[in-house]
Amino acid sequence: MAAQKPRAVNRAAKWAAWAIAVPFSLLTLFLLAAWIGSALPRNGDWVEPATGVEIMIETNGMHTAIVMPLVTAQKDWRPAFPVGDLGAPYRPYTHVSVSWGEREVFLNTPTWGDITPATILGAAVGGDSLLHIAHYTRPARSYTIRPLRITRRQYARLVAAIERQVLPPAVRRSYRGYYANDVFYDAPGTYHLGNTCNQWTSDTLAEAGIRTGRWTPLAGGVMRWIPYETLDSAR
Repeated sequence: MAAQKPRAVNRAAKWAAWAIAVPFSLLTLFLLAAWIGSALPRNGDWVEPATGVEIMIETNGMHTAIVMPLVTAQKDWRPAFPVGDLGAPYRPYTHVSVSWGEREVFLNTPTWGDITPATILGAAVGGDSLLHIAHYTRPARSYTIRPLRITRRQYARLVAAIERQVLPPAVRRSYRGYYANDVFYDAPGTYHLGNTCNQWTSDTLAEAGIRTGRWTPLAGGVMRWIPYETLDSAR
């Protein structure tokens, strides 16, 4: 009996070590793949033009979004994203922020403290998606909301790529946002670990012909292609 106890303890210790090592190894491989994938460029010969339409790419450290003028010659976003769906519809909005993500994460985690392992696991294996639309008034450039100038033709392609994600108002549901200036809408597509909110951002930019990373599941993989130093250049 005395000999069996150490054997049982050793077996339990081995299982505990595996239980720690396997998730840690998978996380390390994921982060390494994300770093490599985001470093591989799409549209690698793209350069920022001297004139065109200024958009912005914003991040909160975990999530990214594309910020565009509310009205340009190429697109008036007001019919697609009516201010009547907002809690504060009468502000003089000038820009609209568009992002895509997993339904449960968007709706049930208004703060980082609300995120649970179950929420993360559910999103990683696959979930329904929503568009998050926020309206801004003259958003200021900063480290977390970086300007990017693109040609008018590229902006038209960007608009077309986003329009395909916008369901007609008559068939979509809206959901209350976090603040008075934002709202969620039903959207096509399935969120999973290989198709994250940040991948959506880079895929949309790439479709417009803009340089971005090939696989960008994390926000940093998107923002590395929108350097903060562009704020110092003449606009």
